[in-house]
Amino acid sequence: MSDPIPVTLLTGFLGAGKTTLLNRLLHDPSAGRVAVVVNEFGEAGLDHDLIEKAAEDVVLMPAGCLCCTIRGDLSKTLISLLARRARGELPFDRVVIETTGLADPGPIHHTLLVDPVLAPNYALDGIVTVVDSVLGAATLDQHGEAQAQVAMADRLVLSKIDLADAAGSGALRTRLDRLNPGARRIIAEKGAVPSGALFGVGALRRAMTQAHAMDWLAAPANDPLEGVSGLSPLKARTPVEIGPSHHASDDRIATASITLTEPIPPETFDFWLDTLVALRGAHILRLKGIAHIKGADHPFVFHGVQHIFEPPVPLADWDGSDTTSRVVIIARDMPQNDLEESLSLLRRTPEAQAQAQGMMVHTLEQPF
Repeated sequence: MSDPIPVTLLTGFLGAGKTTLLNRLLHDPSAGRVAVVVNEFGEAGLDHDLIEKAAEDVVLMPAGCLCCTIRGDLSKTLISLLARRARGELPFDRVVIETTGLADPGPIHHTLLVDPVLAPNYALDGIVTVVDSVLGAATLDQHGEAQAQVAMADRLVLSKIDLADAAGSGALRTRLDRLNPGARRIIAEKGAVPSGALFGVGALRRAMTQAHAMDWLAAPANDPLEGVSGLSPLKARTPVEIGPSHHASDDRIATASITLTEPIPPETFDFWLDTLVALRGAHILRLKGIAHIKGADHPFVFHGVQHIFEPPVPLADWDGSDTTSRVVIIARDMPQNDLEESLSLLRRTPEAQAQAQGMMVHTLEQPF
């Protein structure tokens, strides 16, 4: 089989600057030929004069919320694009989907995974969320959709940074660290970002390397210049310890991570994952990690949203001396201590596992 077509999901709240960024991306030489799926909202749209020069085709979906029409209009649109590509009418290398500012990325991700036609032919290349540096803090205060968009992102693009004051920008970045400590930040200069900065940002691909998987999973380095124009050097990354939020609205989203130096017994990993997803799947915005399982030749990368998980990808080039597993959970409306208690099961010895399993099920079954 040929490699699936990469799909970039471009999200961000109303007025954040998604369309400006998309117009600039169409000039990115690393993008190749791009098919753009736009869910237009009101009168805002793409620069059609620019598109005629930069891309062969743009598909405009009817106005409305993508997450409401996802299983109908979007599936049909992507299948139609696939058919036109196969007939030679519309050659393209990748797809960019621009959502409405109110869209939850989760249903779109689910559709790409479970649709019997789309799943073999398309693969999510990454979720890119645009954050308004001026209004972003107020938006996070008022809208749960904006929080979910940030929490699910692989890349956070900060727009309008030239209009924001230093204190406000610093406070916003602290909140972004709490909501999604693993997402690299990139500053857009009038909508422009470095070539290739927003493509290939996911981890689940056939040719996954150890270095890319670690960069995808780990939290950003504590560098005051990190993210500026996307040009800061890559550094060794360690999980960020995130304290309690000073913003009540952010308390709906909790993040927890764990690092394990010894391989995980397969029965422990299976029970932990099955129980967490069965009892709290609806609350999971992202669950991702690199897992070393006892008896397996290679570690693997896994990633899921709510109840839906992408097929795990083995890391065949992994350094055999490193058996460290790393797991990150970002959840909404799930207490921090529940997340930490769930992850602690992965540390249990086989002798203590049965007791810990009972405690975990009891804890997760409790209503909020």
